[in-house]
Amino acid sequence: QVQLEESGGGSVEAGGSLRLSCKAPARAFVDWPMAWFRQAPGKEREFVAGIDYSGGLTNYADPVKGRFTLSRDRAKNTAYLQMNTLQPDDTAVYFCATAYTTGTPTTANSYHYWGQGTQVTVSS
Repeated sequence: QVQLEESGGGSVEAGGSLRLSCKAPARAFVDWPMAWFRQAPGKEREFVAGIDYSGGLTNYADPVKGRFTLSRDRAKNTAYLQMNTLQPDDTAVYFCATAYTTGTPTTANSYHYWGQGTQVTVSS
């Protein structure tokens, strides 16, 4: 079992920033990609950003391109999602995910392990 520990959610005004963290066990973090998804009330879970095991390849959903940055720190076994210029439409529960796979899959069913989620609320 792989447990992911998320932190960093909260409430901000539009235009503000937050940084989400996702800590994984070393045995998973070293070789597996990491990703963030989000789910707003009444909507399906959607891909936000992904990063491959090396940190050299990232991809982002169109709504967050240019505003969000995903990185990973091997020394801390932690992935970080820096979210800038937040908008009310970014309000959702954000989930960290990982899987024994390659690349940076963008579909939720590609990921085997999930965090419990952290709430991000952006007010206008």
